[in-house]
Amino acid sequence: MDLLSPLELGALRLRNRIVMAPMTRSRSDEAAMPNELMREYYRQRAGAGLIITEGVAPSANGLGYCRTPGIYTEAQVAGWREITDAVHAEGGAIVAQIMHVGRVASHYNKPEGSETVAPSAIQAKAQIYTDQAGMQDMDMPRALTLEEIPQVIEEYRQATANALAAGFDGVELHCTSGYLPAQFLSTGTNQREDAYGGSVENRARFVLEALEAMIAEAGAGRVGMRICPGNPFNDLHDDNPGETFDYLLGKASALPMAYLHVIRTPKGPVDNLALGRKHFAGRLMGNESFSLEEADAAVAAGELEAVSFGRAFIANPDLVSRWQQKLPLAEVDFSTIYTPGPNGYTSYPNAA
Repeated sequence: MDLLSPLELGALRLRNRIVMAPMTRSRSDEAAMPNELMREYYRQRAGAGLIITEGVAPSANGLGYCRTPGIYTEAQVAGWREITDAVHAEGGAIVAQIMHVGRVASHYNKPEGSETVAPSAIQAKAQIYTDQAGMQDMDMPRALTLEEIPQVIEEYRQATANALAAGFDGVELHCTSGYLPAQFLSTGTNQREDAYGGSVENRARFVLEALEAMIAEAGAGRVGMRICPGNPFNDLHDDNPGETFDYLLGKASALPMAYLHVIRTPKGPVDNLALGRKHFAGRLMGNESFSLEEADAAVAAGELEAVSFGRAFIANPDLVSRWQQKLPLAEVDFSTIYTPGPNGYTSYPNAA
């Protein structure tokens, strides 16, 4: 096996094991609509064995950053259909990453009438960029009531149904980076005293119920999950991430998932890849600063089934072809990662 060998991840069929990682690029419009520019961006990178989209909000409440897309209206579903059709026309496969940001939000980046919600009313000690007012403190969230939590789980199920209607091959639950599922899991952001707080069993309940709802809608082998135990991003803290994810992954292993997508943290409190191998019985995808050579070796050794690449795919839409031909990689222009328009988005050329 190597990076260029085909792979089955549950019901997903990959022609190679070089996966495009999910990356927020802030190119949708103010109505959280996917657009023609995004269509071209994903089409250009359809040589990947699998594309995992940027985080896609399951509801207006799930939005938090500027110019990020949703999948909760008919118009958004139709817009995503044009993108999936373009990727499939190139022979690619694509899944939608479902991302509810919870408390990681500013009202400047959310539509009128939406709210910022979280497990507990604890404000993130961080700032977020807004087009209208520059950097702003994140909103104080409202704690979800016990009666509201099933409604949020339903948002994940409906987002999965919408993704399938839009032509996606599957979905991925975003369960890291300080967003809503990670907020429920972590002791620093979840101070509830009901069935969704306190013990690790209770704190993991939201994530497991969201996964179960997504799998019930999509069917076996079409749902993945992305994790990064111990990741402090967006003011996230858990007293014992090893214990938390030991429990979560043990339970998730019993579900018919397509894959577990693990972000490694060499200097973090937990060896995330080792944790995934120990507690998750299914297929593992690795992420974070792998070179193509290192990824190829990890696949050949059977340590990982696939590896996802972020920055490399930004600057190299033909990343798979470059690896096949052993061509040098272009470098990322970091000044255009989140700026509007095609520059630094669809403007990177294929190798000559």
